[in-house]
Amino acid sequence: MMQLIPVNDSKTARQFLQVAVQLYKNDVNWIRPLDKDIEEVFDAKKNKAFRFGEAARWILLDNDHNLIGRIAAFVNSKYKNKGDDVPVGGIGFFECINNQHAADLLLDNAKHWLMQKGMEAMDGPINFGERDRWWGLVTEGFTEPMYCMNYNPPYYRQLFENYGFKLFFNQLCFGMHPKDVLSAKMFERHARFGADPEFTATYIDKNKLEKFAADFATVYNKAWAGHGGLKQMPKEQALLLFKKMKLVMDERIVWFAYHKNDPIAIFINLPDLNQWFKHLDGKFGLLQKLQFLWLKKFSPNKKFCGIVFGVVPEWQGHGVDAYIVVEAAKVIQTPSLPYKEYEMQWIGDFNPKMVNIAQSLGEVFQSRKLTTYRYLFDRTKEFKRHPMLA
Repeated sequence: MMQLIPVNDSKTARQFLQVAVQLYKNDVNWIRPLDKDIEEVFDAKKNKAFRFGEAARWILLDNDHNLIGRIAAFVNSKYKNKGDDVPVGGIGFFECINNQHAADLLLDNAKHWLMQKGMEAMDGPINFGERDRWWGLVTEGFTEPMYCMNYNPPYYRQLFENYGFKLFFNQLCFGMHPKDVLSAKMFERHARFGADPEFTATYIDKNKLEKFAADFATVYNKAWAGHGGLKQMPKEQALLLFKKMKLVMDERIVWFAYHKNDPIAIFINLPDLNQWFKHLDGKFGLLQKLQFLWLKKFSPNKKFCGIVFGVVPEWQGHGVDAYIVVEAAKVIQTPSLPYKEYEMQWIGDFNPKMVNIAQSLGEVFQSRKLTTYRYLFDRTKEFKRHPMLA
């Protein structure tokens, strides 16, 4: 008989982490996340989502007390999607053997906990916090995950859909081969600006973080604030973000474009930390930090990730996107840079404008697809997908 146990002490918290280690021990594409990155999600002192909600976790054992599954459930008053007409909770950090009964036990338990909290639906797998981490189920592209990205075997899709989850929205990731020559169309669109001295593009200077953080905030606030519930980003918050990225930042892949010294576009990328962290077996103590610094210095990272790409509204549709990409390529494609793979953070399929921008960057391809599922507790209620953004 399977046994469901709440995570309520240090032992069960360790077992919660160990479930994934057991399930993926023979999967060559799985990269073990840093234990601290998952533990911090459930630490009220480190996760601000606890100001607006709560979370619970469980592990599942088989008859022989082997770890065979886990799940987390959470409520967050700040979690809302456009068009929601019922309170929605979340489930995440789901792992399970290929057994529908085991999956149903985990999902039923999470559903009942959420119902007790007044929820009428659940989305999953999602994060108890920001959407740039641990969001969505991989449904296409079962390759090595980027840092803080979910990974799962293909059969999870059947476990979710057999239970009754339905596709709420797809999360599209796009990739490029950074050493390939860009298309003629990209150079044609770039040419309009390349010969005009009023337009400039440069990569970041770590010694001038305050200036570049302010430029980042300017573009971010013009391009995104007010859309999809996103708030204005103060310059101070942008500077804090840049300071956090400084240790792992490669200046040559963080780009800004200007018109008469006014920032009009950003192309923010970072090395994929998982290419280093996969050697640390989930730990990040003193020895692992020293190992990380050694790897960072002597083991060139061949993959980098797109974090943010944006153009201010008044310059959208004019070719500024091509201008900044071509200018960046002049540096990124030099032999001194080791990058051979590039992948962008996911874009919701409900946001065709951003999907079109990503696809306009050059010879892009869909690198993977993740799916955010929704389950309505009232099975007679009409299911609606995430509405499209204008």
